[in-house]
Amino acid sequence: MNRPASELVSPTQSPAQPPSPIEPPAAVETVALSRTFGRRVAIREVTFTVQSGECLAVFGPNGAGKTTLLRVLAGLIRPTRGRARISGVELPGGPTARALVGLISHQSMLYAALTAVENVEFTAKLYAVRSPREAAMQALDRMRIADRADSPVRSLSRGMQQRVSIARAMVHAPQVVLLDEPYTGLDEAGAAALTDALHLLKREGAALILVTHHLGEGLALATHTAIMRDGQFVELAERGDIALDTYRDVYRQAVLG
Repeated sequence: MNRPASELVSPTQSPAQPPSPIEPPAAVETVALSRTFGRRVAIREVTFTVQSGECLAVFGPNGAGKTTLLRVLAGLIRPTRGRARISGVELPGGPTARALVGLISHQSMLYAALTAVENVEFTAKLYAVRSPREAAMQALDRMRIADRADSPVRSLSRGMQQRVSIARAMVHAPQVVLLDEPYTGLDEAGAAALTDALHLLKREGAALILVTHHLGEGLALATHTAIMRDGQFVELAERGDIALDTYRDVYRQAVLG
């Protein structure tokens, strides 16, 4: 039986190749992202990409626009111009985008009258996490504060409250974790617990964006670094094996212009 011409392959023609697999969207992507407040420009034409399992450490002086950038990525405020996406979801994106993100701030934003576990469990229920009480206890244990699970938050020290806040931000296993000076108020044990938790999140495939004034803390976690000044990224690079002292010089030069 003769085959149709459309099925014949000439000697010089390669057989049809299977389609290339579709690559998943970046965990975080911004293109010419800008945000203004009246005449003040807080973010100016910021473009970057963070993939799953990567950590972008963002450094910069006060007023550089770092916290505003995190607020846009958390879906709390709209960009004035440009585009931002979390795992392919256009921001602000509503509940769908917010469920993909965990925001850790230097402000705990906890309910003082509730216990530590009640605070974390409340967030777990909000994101429809299975077995919310169990998930809440696991998150507290990860931050090494499970022994204070039944303590009212108002009775906890500033550092312990910060640990509870971090547990709450991680309880729903977010794909993207945004961190705004997360080490503020933590003692040595709390800082070590946070560092261990962030390394584990990276290994599990979460993308991290860490805003900090402390170059050493940022470089210890970063796969990529950025320096922000006057709302712009004036430096964006892979972390590589650059030494802390060398990066301090890079930072000073970038900030001073």
